Amino acid sequence: MSDITTLTTALREAGMRVTPQRVAICELLTTSQEHPTAAMIFDELKPRFDSLSLATVYNTLDALVGLGVVNVLGHAGDDKVHYDADTEPHVNLACISCSRIIDIPSEHVTHLDSEITAASGYKLLGARVLYYGLCPDCQKKQEKAKKKQ
Repeated sequence: MSDITTLTTALREAGMRVTPQRVAICELLTTSQEHPTAAMIFDELKPRFDSLSLATVYNTLDALVGLGVVNVLGHAGDDKVHYDADTEPHVNLACISCSRIIDIPSEHVTHLDSEITAASGYKLLGARVLYYGLCPDCQKKQEKAKKKQ
């Protein structure tokens, strides 16, 4: 999992100013279990920073993704792009009904990273393994809805 220092250092090394708004974006990314979207980040931080713009959020996220310290997950059935500051090998599970994304550690993903690195010579900056399905809560809701029919 990337920590706030890793993210802010990456921004600084990329020549970006590390403003209080960018620090807050980095902090939210590293502490969130939600796999937030840019809009979620903006909505959460805007009350603290009147000058925060959605463009600042997107530009910061784009820079962090480009630097390899944040992964972009794509949408989770909600047509919104989600972000993950955990760049360690793991599996993401996305519910196509409620759009919740959770992390599942997997030693197989770690072994796959080693295999890919050895076979390709690439220095891997991150990986995205994203499975789609229905979470247990949404499965229960569907079962209840079927029983009512």
